[in-house]
Amino acid sequence: MPHHLMNLRHVPDDEADEIRSLFEAHEVRYYETPPSKWGISMGGFWVHDDDEAARARALLNEYQQQRLETQRQAFRDRLAAGEGTGIWSMIRRRPVRTLAAVLAMVVIAGISLLPFLRLG
Repeated sequence: MPHHLMNLRHVPDDEADEIRSLFEAHEVRYYETPPSKWGISMGGFWVHDDDEAARARALLNEYQQQRLETQRQAFRDRLAAGEGTGIWSMIRRRPVRTLAAVLAMVVIAGISLLPFLRLG
């Protein structure tokens, strides 16, 4: 019976590539199903064998712990370099794009609420 090891929805390409390399380096016999473009199927990494699944999960757990630490450190480094996250840093980095997105949201909300506002 197939064992689903990991969901590939919202997984960055570099992470998926690293996992493929990890499985190939440790000779894990896996197969992959891609996620659909419309978000209907999740895709993922799969194995058939129970023993292979246990070994692959152990490798994945170790890899994900290492990735968590490296991503946290990269986030701390970006904060230390003054590259903040959040709305204010987004406005500072891309003011035109942010303003266009806000205007688009206002227009969409206005069009969506217009029938209700006309009722009153």
